[in-house]
Amino acid sequence: MDDQKSNHHNNKSIDLDDSPPFVRIHSHAEIGSSEERAVLELEDERLNSCDSITRKKHPFKETSSSDICHMKCKNSLWNSIKIVIFSSKLNILMVFGPAAIIVHKTTGYHGMVFLLSLLGIIPLAERLGYATEQLASFTGPTVGGLLNATFGNATELIISIFALRNGMIRVVQQSLLGSILSNMLLVLGCAFFSGGLVIMKREQVFNKAAAGVNSGLLLMSVMGLLFPAVLHSTRTELHFGKSELALSRFSSCVMLFAYAAFLYFQLRSSKKLYDMESKTETSDDDEAPEISMWEAIVWLSILTTWIAVLSEYLVDAIEGASTALKIPVAFISVVLLPIVGNAAEHAGAIMFAMKDKLDISLGVAIGSSTQIAMFGIPFCVIIAWIMGQPMDLNFQLFETATLFLTVIVVAFMLQEGTSNYFKGLMLILCYLIVAASFFVHVDLDSVDYLSYNPSACGNKNHIHDLKMNITESVGKTKT
Repeated sequence: MDDQKSNHHNNKSIDLDDSPPFVRIHSHAEIGSSEERAVLELEDERLNSCDSITRKKHPFKETSSSDICHMKCKNSLWNSIKIVIFSSKLNILMVFGPAAIIVHKTTGYHGMVFLLSLLGIIPLAERLGYATEQLASFTGPTVGGLLNATFGNATELIISIFALRNGMIRVVQQSLLGSILSNMLLVLGCAFFSGGLVIMKREQVFNKAAAGVNSGLLLMSVMGLLFPAVLHSTRTELHFGKSELALSRFSSCVMLFAYAAFLYFQLRSSKKLYDMESKTETSDDDEAPEISMWEAIVWLSILTTWIAVLSEYLVDAIEGASTALKIPVAFISVVLLPIVGNAAEHAGAIMFAMKDKLDISLGVAIGSSTQIAMFGIPFCVIIAWIMGQPMDLNFQLFETATLFLTVIVVAFMLQEGTSNYFKGLMLILCYLIVAASFFVHVDLDSVDYLSYNPSACGNKNHIHDLKMNITESVGKTKT
C-alpha cells in the first residue's frame, strides 16, 4: 500500500512537471487593481524619466515646491491671457485704443480720436460681458443677476459718469435713451430677423409671460420720464425748475426700488414664470467656466479701468468730433455711442436666435433695456445729485415721445409670444426712422448746434441771430 501511494504521488508530480505552465484566473477586482497599478507604474516611470531628464540638464538642481507653484501660476496666467485676449477675433480692434491716445497726444484731432476710441471700446465691452459671465458661474443666480445689472451695461454707465463730470447732462440723457432704443429696436430686430431666416419652416416661440413683465417695467420707466417733461412743457410746476428736479430724484429712488423688487421677483419668488427661459439656458449655463473666479475678478478690474480711460478721451472728443465730422451731438449720443456699448449684446442676441434660443435673446435685448431704464437712468440721476449736477428725468418731449412709441411698438410685437423674420425687419426699419429723426433733430438745449452745421443758415450773421433767438427762447422758458 505504501509503495502504491508513493508511486501514485510520483506519477502526480511527473504529470505536474509535464503539464503546461499554470495560468491563474484573476477576479474583476484583481484585474482593476492590477490596471490601476499598471497606470501608477507608468506614471511613476514618466515622472522618473522627467526627473532624470531634468537631472541630466541640471545635475545639481532639484525641483522644489516653490518652483512647481511658480510654473503652475505662470501656465495659469498664460492660459488666462490666451483665453481672454486671443480667443476672440474681435479683439483685433483693441489696437485702436492706444492709437486714440497717441493721436490725442500728438495731433489733437477730435474727429479721429472719437472714431478710434469708439472702435477701441467695442472689444473691451464684449470681453467685459464675457468676464461677467465667467464670474457669475461661481456666484449663483442672485449674485449673478446683480453682477449682470452692474456690469452688463457698464460701458454706458462709465461714459455717462465721465460726461456728468464734464457737465454734459444732455449727452448722458440721450446716450442712455439711445441704449434703450438700440436694444429694443436694432438688437431685438436683428435677432428676430436672423432667427427667422434660419428657421423659416415655423415661427419661433418665447416666454410671453416674462416678456410681459419686462414690457410693464419699461412702461413704468416711460411714466417716470413723462411726468417731468409734461410738467416742464405745461409750466404747471409749483416751483419752476426745482419741483421738476425734486420729482425726478424721488422718482429715481422709486424706480431703483422697483428694479430691486423685480430682481427678487425674477430670481426667487416666481421661478415658475421663467421655467421656459431656465430650460433653454441650462445647456449654456451648465458649462464649466474657462477661467477661475479670481482671474475673472482681475480681468473685470483691468477691463473696467481701460474702458474708463478710453471713455474719458471719447467724451472729451464728442463736441470736437461733431464739429469736425458735421454730425449733430444728438445723433452721436443716441445712435453712435449706444451701438458701441451694445456691440457684445448685439452679437450674442443674434447668435442665440439662430440657435432657436429666443428666450436668451429676449433676456439680452429686453433685459438690457429694462436695466438701463429702471437702473441706469435713475442711478445716473443719483450720481449727478451727489456730484452737484442738476440732472433730472426731463428728457424733453421729442425724446420721451420716441421712447413711448418704441415701447408700445415692441409690446405689440411681443404680445403673441412668437417671432419671425418679418417682425424683425419691421423693428429694424423702425430703428432707421428713429436714427434719421435724431439726425435732423435740433436740440434747443444744445445751442452750439449751428456751429457744426453752418449750411443750415445763409451767413454768419444769420447764424449768430438764430443762436441768440434760441438762447432767448430757452431763457424765457426757464423764467
